[in-house]
Amino acid sequence: MKIYRAYAKVNIFLKITGKRESYHEIISRFMRVDALYDELSFAPKTKDGFEIIGDFSCSIEQNTIYKAYKALINAISSESLEKLMRTYAIKVDKNIPAFAGLGGGSSDAATYLKMCNEVLHLGLSNNELAKIGAKVGADVAFFVYGYDSANVSGVGEIVEEFKEDILEFEIYTPKIEISTQKVYKSYRENFYSPLDGFEIYELKNQSSKEVLQRMNIGEANDLFKPAIHEYKELKEHYRTGFHFSGSGSSFFRVKEKV
Repeated sequence: MKIYRAYAKVNIFLKITGKRESYHEIISRFMRVDALYDELSFAPKTKDGFEIIGDFSCSIEQNTIYKAYKALINAISSESLEKLMRTYAIKVDKNIPAFAGLGGGSSDAATYLKMCNEVLHLGLSNNELAKIGAKVGADVAFFVYGYDSANVSGVGEIVEEFKEDILEFEIYTPKIEISTQKVYKSYRENFYSPLDGFEIYELKNQSSKEVLQRMNIGEANDLFKPAIHEYKELKEHYRTGFHFSGSGSSFFRVKEKV
């Protein structure tokens, strides 16, 4: 069976630009992490029902792969898709840590959508897959498009490729399960200070390398301070020169070339 890679990402910067109902609008630079990925494949089933073989702490119903299946079925009502999932399980070799700000769940969901699209010859475009993926999570669209680097805005649904060389990262993830919802709530209540239009334009056009050299951890990611506010133990893990991905708990920096 073919193995599909679901890559991690880091947020080079993540700035809040406003609110849309209960959501926060953002501008962020996502960059794919080539050295860190989950591996997904179709595998023989071991039990009835939708089956995911892998190391997950959540229930099937909470798993982003299952949510992607439900979103795809609702979008295309495909008998061949139902038959596929009656015949095969999804096997996941999990390497991207959960609750880490590295997009593992979103990447798995996007990869599952692309697998089904390829195997069943559904003929869905990346735009169509991204729209379906948006029902699963805000970051799914980025992984559907498969860009090396992109400016992501709105609530995550606007993905614009940013042409630049991909960077190599050193990443470490403390064993702290961070709730993205909790961090955003703390930002809204304690740190709310949205970015203005000129600063957005400036950030969108700077290379990732420049941003990381120019901005410190708190300047680059609006969610770092609320994350520290809610999870005090994060402070013990911060090292000088590192940046913070998503709502955490991962820290990263560019690998120095030997």
